[in-house]
Amino acid sequence: MALHVRGVLLPDDEVRDLWLVGDRVTFNPVPGAETVVDGGFVLPGLVDAHCHIGIARGGAPITSLDQARELAHTDRDAGVLAIRDAGSPYPYPELDDAPDLPRLARAGQHVAPPKRYLRDIGVEVDAAEVAATVAAQARAGNGWVKLVGDWIDRGVGDLAPAWDADTLTAAVRAAHDAGVRAAVHTFSESAVEIMVRAGVDSVEHGTGLNLDLIDEMARQGTALVPTMINIATFGGIAEQARGKFPGYAEHMLALRDGFPEVVRAAYEAGVPIYVGTDAGGGIDHGLAAEEMLLLHERAGMAPIDVLAAASWGAREWLGFPGLVEGGLADLTVYPEDPRGDLRVVRAPSRTILRGRVIR
Repeated sequence: MALHVRGVLLPDDEVRDLWLVGDRVTFNPVPGAETVVDGGFVLPGLVDAHCHIGIARGGAPITSLDQARELAHTDRDAGVLAIRDAGSPYPYPELDDAPDLPRLARAGQHVAPPKRYLRDIGVEVDAAEVAATVAAQARAGNGWVKLVGDWIDRGVGDLAPAWDADTLTAAVRAAHDAGVRAAVHTFSESAVEIMVRAGVDSVEHGTGLNLDLIDEMARQGTALVPTMINIATFGGIAEQARGKFPGYAEHMLALRDGFPEVVRAAYEAGVPIYVGTDAGGGIDHGLAAEEMLLLHERAGMAPIDVLAAASWGAREWLGFPGLVEGGLADLTVYPEDPRGDLRVVRAPSRTILRGRVIR
């Protein structure tokens, strides 16, 4: 049966009627449709653009499709109806079109340097194998490859690029040659400079960004997914490392403390910014609303721009059309205007996914 929705449609900011026929949206009336929303503020479903439903709480790989489903359900129940899984050690292509799960944009496994990343998470390869591994992981995902751009180098005692600049640049080129986009994990100043100048498609975290690189990202259209919830954990990381690696500990604290201004500068420069929580491992699922609030409260993003970063803008970026004629039948409804108080997004009053009422 077709569904009828009436409410203030954002970002249009006008009361609209729309009909959901199967998995598609139309603005042409459908006789006999069941009215399931009459009032409130209607958004295309939220997006978590940096999430890991292939990694269990604590950092171990999941071991079954049921675990992936459970984690995805947690996000869905918080209003997240599309996910970009930014690297999974467990393959789950069977879930791409699961009717009860958020839409999925997926990378394969992280491509990482040997013994310099989270255990059992990435495919760990030497420089000579990076390009071929990127091509293989492009086939394992459905449009993205995830590169580990840096991590602690215990010989140096601080963050350092995963491989040399030529190898990292070739990795981005290999992803593009394979027809996918490349996302890079990076905390350090040196690695993020290499990757931005190499033309990477999205910078994940990006604590080491400076104004020159931010301007380059704006010119190129390179996206930033700040994961501010993740960056807030740097204090604990620093304390654990301080005994053996005091320089690394101080570096991580400095990156944490300066990060809100980095994100603010990126926002003011016009860099595309999207909401991502880095859920999986050390971050719980279902926290997209909290990431949205941090972008507003700590980085100074206007509520309407935070909503775009978490909804219609992020969906367009990932290729999941919003509430337009012929678009996808995913939406969340809120009883009050989230532009006036973003805390409203913590509790959607109605959730519809793939044309089916979830809540």
